[in-house]
Amino acid sequence: MGCLGNIIWFIFGGFAGGLAWCLAGVLWCITIVGIPIGLQCFKLAGLSFWPFGKKVIYSTSSMSFLVNILWVVFSGFWLAVGHCISGILLCVTIIGIPFGMQSFKLAKLALMPFGAQVVPTNSVYME
Repeated sequence: MGCLGNIIWFIFGGFAGGLAWCLAGVLWCITIVGIPIGLQCFKLAGLSFWPFGKKVIYSTSSMSFLVNILWVVFSGFWLAVGHCISGILLCVTIIGIPFGMQSFKLAKLALMPFGAQVVPTNSVYME
C-alpha cells in the first residue's frame, strides 16, 4: 500500500513539494556557511517526494535549536505554509485524508528539520 500511496502522492503534490525543498537546498548551498543546511534540505526532499512508509524521529540539542530558528526565519516558514495549504486541500475529500496527513507531517518537519531523522516505519529506532 505504501508504494501505491507514494505514486499517487508524487503525482498529486509530492513533486511540487519535493521541488520546493530542492530549491531551498540550492539557495542555501550558494553560500559556504549554508551548505550543511542545504544538504539537509536535499535529504528531506526525498521524504517529500516519497513520504509513505517513513516516519520522522526528533531529537533535541541546543545546536539544532539554533539552526532551526535560523531555518524558520529564512526558509522554513514558507515551506510549512505550502505544506499546510496542500494538507487542507487534500483533506477536503475522504480519499485525500491520508495524503493530507502526510502533508501536515511535512509541514511540521519544515518548521523543525534539524535534529530530525527519517527512518522506515517498520524499523526499530535506537538512540
